[in-house]
Amino acid sequence: MNSFDVDVVVVGAGPTGLMLAGELRLNGVSVTVLDKLAEPMQQSRALGFSARTIEEFDQRGLIARFGEVGVIPSGHFGGVPLDYQVLEGGSYGARGIPQARTEGILGGWAQQLGAEVRRGVEVTGLESDDEGVTVLAEGADGPLRLRARHVVGCDGARSIVRKLAGIDFPGTEPTLELRFADVAGIQLRPRFSGERVPGGMVMVIPMGPDRSRIIYFDRDEPLRTSPDPITFEEVAEAFQRLSGEDISGATPLWVSSTTDVSRQAAAYRNGRIFLAGDAAHIHLPIGAQGMSAGVQDAVNLGWKLALDIKGQAPQGLLDTYHAERHPVGARILTNTLAQRILYLGGDEITPMREVFGELVENYDSVKRHLVGMVTGLDIRHDLGGVDHPLVGRRLPDRDLVVDGEKTSAFTLLNAGRAVLLELGGDHGLREAAAGWADRVDVVAADQIDCDAPVDGILVRPDGYVAWVAPSGAGSEALTDTLNRWFGPAN
Repeated sequence: MNSFDVDVVVVGAGPTGLMLAGELRLNGVSVTVLDKLAEPMQQSRALGFSARTIEEFDQRGLIARFGEVGVIPSGHFGGVPLDYQVLEGGSYGARGIPQARTEGILGGWAQQLGAEVRRGVEVTGLESDDEGVTVLAEGADGPLRLRARHVVGCDGARSIVRKLAGIDFPGTEPTLELRFADVAGIQLRPRFSGERVPGGMVMVIPMGPDRSRIIYFDRDEPLRTSPDPITFEEVAEAFQRLSGEDISGATPLWVSSTTDVSRQAAAYRNGRIFLAGDAAHIHLPIGAQGMSAGVQDAVNLGWKLALDIKGQAPQGLLDTYHAERHPVGARILTNTLAQRILYLGGDEITPMREVFGELVENYDSVKRHLVGMVTGLDIRHDLGGVDHPLVGRRLPDRDLVVDGEKTSAFTLLNAGRAVLLELGGDHGLREAAAGWADRVDVVAADQIDCDAPVDGILVRPDGYVAWVAPSGAGSEALTDTLNRWFGPAN
């Protein structure tokens, strides 16, 4: 007989791992998060998150914890200016929220829900079998051994979980380097989307009254191979040469770099071991897509693992994690590589850049396509079943009236459970779904604002629509869909 210390061990206490821990706890699953750092990292590579991630945080009632969240209405695609509000809910992402702050909020939420976070613990081995996974680790108190039903590697680009699970990480080698520094005590002109300059690109992102992040690409500087850290003096010299602005008198707070290396795990699952976030996909950081994709991985995986642990998962449910999220990750790698060429390419790319700019300027369909791709707002999973434009897509937030009180679609998803909306009257949906009452909340509401009236909408816990009943269709195919996603009825 198997004895488990915890249902799920999550390796990595970054945004992805902490979001997953919260998702699991919402569904009553025990979780321990292990991280090799003794303290949370204070430096922040990411300075915001995408429009779709704003929605997913809102679905869990987390946005309020960030206070007032400003969004960036316009951004770019590979340096070509683009109005991101061309789509409903579109933006270039949340403005100026350091990753450290996001981690703090998600960690507080997960621990408030009962997740255990253990720091200063480094995973050294995994022993997997048909029933579970034994995690071997080293901590301040010596060796550690934890038995879990599942393990999820959210431990970054150099993921030990991915390596121990024997999952390949193919992709492209780095060809160029972006360098950046957080500086204080100096006023700089903002360059939010970056500016092409002779010899490369420069960007300035304000982070406070006298604090900025500067980012640059120096085309003449070869890819660095030395293990020695970059110095602020190197950054200041290159930034002045490229931009004409002298930052040598600033106080450096952090200096680092990143490359255009792009890799994706060949599989997001090997048996009872899963990958999410940078452990599953890495790419050039453009448009807040990296951290955001990890959070979305977590929201997709959490409820599926919970159903499996509770013995309610239908056949093949865990396989849908790879099937749904791997194509999303692959598309991010493709668009960031394309943006790299447009953004950082030399004069030989000028004709392509000009043609691309004409397409963006003159065709709304091109704008919508690019914005949907970068924000994640256009994701559509192949969920089969009823043929309706909403099926497989995210449900946008909509105002609803439930029992005479105003609420919203996202508020109904705060509990991390599926929601069946019965709209505009009694269509027999509550009775049809009665056998899934422990997994699916049925909510009767006034008609939702759609292109055409519908009788019902089944929304998965991750906010994606699994089933729609057009007006007059009643509960046709509802039970098949409930069985497919939430297992057999009680």
